[in-house]
Amino acid sequence: MRIAAAQVVTGEDPQQNLRLVDEWTAKAAEAGAELVVFPEATQRAFGYPLKPIVEEIWGPWADEVHRIAQRHGLIVVVGMFTPADPTDQGRPRVRNTLLATGPSVFVSYDKIHLYDAFGFQESQNVQAGDRLVQFPARGMTFGLATCYDIRFPQLFQAQARAGAEAALVPASWAPGPGKVEQWRTLAVARALDSTQYVIACGQGLPEAAGVRAPDGAPTGVGHSLIVSPTGEILAEAGEAPELLVADLDPETVQQARTVLPVLENARSDLDF
Repeated sequence: MRIAAAQVVTGEDPQQNLRLVDEWTAKAAEAGAELVVFPEATQRAFGYPLKPIVEEIWGPWADEVHRIAQRHGLIVVVGMFTPADPTDQGRPRVRNTLLATGPSVFVSYDKIHLYDAFGFQESQNVQAGDRLVQFPARGMTFGLATCYDIRFPQLFQAQARAGAEAALVPASWAPGPGKVEQWRTLAVARALDSTQYVIACGQGLPEAAGVRAPDGAPTGVGHSLIVSPTGEILAEAGEAPELLVADLDPETVQQARTVLPVLENARSDLDF
């Protein structure tokens, strides 16, 4: 199955970001992809107010994503923001949601691990999800994860044990010293410790796309990756907007799990 990762740089305007989704979905279709992954916060980039653009996964913005997917004949995975419960103190929150939509697919995933790190407090404004989400497509099973989730191997191992052969990881990876190296290392590590493909699609670096971004927001560093179940980097982007394309084979996953049965070998009888 051919998949694509569309490393774009989104901005404040959800309608302009929809035009990016349409443009890059068309490029993915032209490249022969059957599924295209966009970054976290495709609907609106971080650093801008999120509450005004929140909508359900059947709302007008998401509905247009669905039409784009149907028009180009492939599955589209995008990051958006959906309604959430307020905090105990009454502060409004959103959910950081992935929508996967297209021919025979319509599912959503709410980010489980919130980015309370490096001085950022996502949990102040975002309500965490609490469930794994997978979907089948073209003979493969895909699991969904978002950005900071990639630091938690147990999530990817749980997805693999539940049948996932590829993890789709949209992100808006905050810049900082060593962050690109961490991103690359984590994508490879998650592929190895769950023996599945990892498609890690991040926002590009705003400066590389000529975009002025809000100060201090986790706006992306680029370097999207497609990694094999044995840790081989099949494709990697630079900092600017770029489309990555790779062919995934479920047989490769099964072969990796035969020669490297880490999921089978893991001890569950010990309490460390």
